[in-house]
Amino acid sequence: MTESMALLRNKYLRHDKKFPHVWCPGCGIGIVLGSLIRAIDNTGLEKDEIVLASGIGCSGRLPVYVDFNTLHTTHGRALTFATGVKLAKPELSVITVMGDGDATAIGGNHFIHAARRNLDITAIIINNQVYGMTGGQFSPTTPYGAMATTASYGHVEHAFNIAELAVTAGASFVARGTVYHVRQLDRLLEKAIKHSGFSVVEIMSNCHVQYGRRNKTPDPVTMIKGFKDHAVPVAKAREMSAEELAGKFSIGVLTEIDKPNYLEQYAQIRDRAAKKQ
Repeated sequence: MTESMALLRNKYLRHDKKFPHVWCPGCGIGIVLGSLIRAIDNTGLEKDEIVLASGIGCSGRLPVYVDFNTLHTTHGRALTFATGVKLAKPELSVITVMGDGDATAIGGNHFIHAARRNLDITAIIINNQVYGMTGGQFSPTTPYGAMATTASYGHVEHAFNIAELAVTAGASFVARGTVYHVRQLDRLLEKAIKHSGFSVVEIMSNCHVQYGRRNKTPDPVTMIKGFKDHAVPVAKAREMSAEELAGKFSIGVLTEIDKPNYLEQYAQIRDRAAKKQ
């Protein structure tokens, strides 16, 4: 371990109390954890200025290991808790970390409306295309034709495109990265945290235990390298046809726009109401 890595570990992790972690060996969520603390360190934010909220699932354990203000909440409700925190304490930087099922199945309605409101929250969605913790059931992002415990003859539903859904719903910053492209992921998370408005970073990650072993990729290294083979930079993807993009996904910043966030608009309404009293 390098000296800089040791410093980050000692600064941001509850390593003396909470480790060893619960994730399977080779799980990509550990890579996301490392990327997140590097991104936060680059922002210059103090630990007491950050709230990290999660729902339920493998990704929901991440706040347990970091030394911020943390909330481990109920399934699909990370954004509702985060919304309450941000409205009560707008000076705090509020981040949520969710899985694909947590964010877009039971939490799907909260997700699209948080994007629509453009509340100043950063939503990190770890997309491993399956419900990992509860036994390998298919999720809203499980690919068509893939195998799962609840799709033993092949999945017949088509997957959500989380990042595109976020753009359409109105999020003012949307990006996609992978656990293979770590340096890029560091930068994307840093940009998302600094952005004023609702920021979404979808992270393609591996679940080689529940998804991989049912879909002929039981090795974590093989799954992670697969992201290299299937990822296309956003600028290049825009020049490719639908046929050329079949089976691939774009990585990088999909949208980054400036528009009033919810707190700014709410403050204006509050001030107008106060003048009429």
